[in-house]
Amino acid sequence: MNKINLLIVDDKQENIIALEALLNRNDINIITTTSPNDALRICWEKDIAIALVDVQMPEMNGFELVEILKKNSRTQDILIIFVTAISTETKYAIKGYTTGAVDYLYKPLDPYITSAKVDAFIQLIKNQIEIKTKNLQLEKIQTDLIKAKEEAEQGKRAKESFVANMSHEIRTPINGIIGLLHLLKQGQLTENQSEILNLLDISSNSLLGVINDILDLSKIEAGKYTISFVETDIKDLATQAFNLLNIKALEKNISLKLIMTDNVPRYIMADSLRLNQIFMNLLSNAIKFTNEGEVTFKVEALEARPSTALLKFSVTDTGIGISQENIQNIFHSFEQVENMHTRTYGGTGLGLSIVKKLAELKGGALDVKSELGKGSTFSFTKWYKVVEKEEEKITPQEAPKELSTFDGLKVLVAEDNAINVFLIVKILNGWKIQTTVVGDGAAALETLKKEDFDLVLMDTYMPVMDGLEAIQKIREGHIPSKEKTPIISFSAGVLESDKETAIKVGANDIIGKPFKVDVLHEKIARLTNR
Repeated sequence: MNKINLLIVDDKQENIIALEALLNRNDINIITTTSPNDALRICWEKDIAIALVDVQMPEMNGFELVEILKKNSRTQDILIIFVTAISTETKYAIKGYTTGAVDYLYKPLDPYITSAKVDAFIQLIKNQIEIKTKNLQLEKIQTDLIKAKEEAEQGKRAKESFVANMSHEIRTPINGIIGLLHLLKQGQLTENQSEILNLLDISSNSLLGVINDILDLSKIEAGKYTISFVETDIKDLATQAFNLLNIKALEKNISLKLIMTDNVPRYIMADSLRLNQIFMNLLSNAIKFTNEGEVTFKVEALEARPSTALLKFSVTDTGIGISQENIQNIFHSFEQVENMHTRTYGGTGLGLSIVKKLAELKGGALDVKSELGKGSTFSFTKWYKVVEKEEEKITPQEAPKELSTFDGLKVLVAEDNAINVFLIVKILNGWKIQTTVVGDGAAALETLKKEDFDLVLMDTYMPVMDGLEAIQKIREGHIPSKEKTPIISFSAGVLESDKETAIKVGANDIIGKPFKVDVLHEKIARLTNR
């Protein structure tokens, strides 16, 4: 620690010499003066911690000097000790303390008392300096933390923006591919052409699945994933997942079994979408890593209480298994057990990471038991609220009806992607809808000024002016009499904020990319009262 500056102010040099001799020590730097005016200059220029000030001086007495020091913000914190030979009467002591002194020394000075008092105040100064240093360190740490928090939030915003942009840029062309395949399948095809289209369909949906996995993981990590509990037919949900994956199992000559114990309730309150995602990921993984034998999907109620049940969903396979040292790795994003498995079986290594995070979000527990070369069992256990109601009799579903036409309906399509324009126009024209196409939001506004339309299909991300800004301008009345024109926002974004923003600016409805043809038909019919 640097030496502490101590100032002695006395008009008699012999008194200064006596005090210097008494206070001489290694941790203080003694500065002296016989002039009160000079003392003011020294206090202003140097960092004085303690001042021993004589009360009676000819130019300016000690009380006056201290009053000046205490009125200045730069010198007000100096510890003042008055040195006096005048009476020890209470009135003088009160005047000194009122002026700003912290203590008194009376002449003739007692060397022990003088030394002890100065020692105590020096220790006080050291403590104050240490506290000040710590406070400065804490302020720096706080500043660094605020900066780190701002950087983290900025990074989070950048990540969300990247996810939204990536979603749009990748899902938009996939939407075009899937839509074009839908159109091609409606034509007259040879057996070979049909097989090629089916392979293209499988490949494009596989790519979409990988992209959805990445986006789902990003949403979970960003805290944007919401769990919504609704009445769910658990037996039907498990059967649907089983039926979908049974096709893959049959292709590999693997036996896929579904076991549902009698004590499983039919209806529970659950997030059916996320639960189905867990089923599909676990079953798909089991089939992928099983070359012979069987995969068993079991649903059982481990425990039942009034209105709740502890359900266990387990998927057991006779596949390649996992060694004990690698079990934890399988839950890490973008990791598989070994690189050779990535080459042999493919995949991003995201499935189980998403399953684990979904299980935790839902308040359940994911467990794995495995033996290398013999197989694995993945199980998800959670308490669910049971819904008591009579089971409905399942009636065979009618064959889907052909979608109706919208004769004479006029729709403005604002979309900058050529493939999507071709796809949307082809679908709309097939429903006998008259279409006008523009490539950005500004062109949509100009076209809407000149013509009347029954509906606007507006892409979210476009050059010049994006769809959200264009929708907002329409709703704000920039085009007179067109404020209430129905608008469906097209979006390849997956964040909930994207959907919320579209509704907030005035979109009547939203449809994602890739979209289902029947969903688009239903939305158009509802918004145009057709």
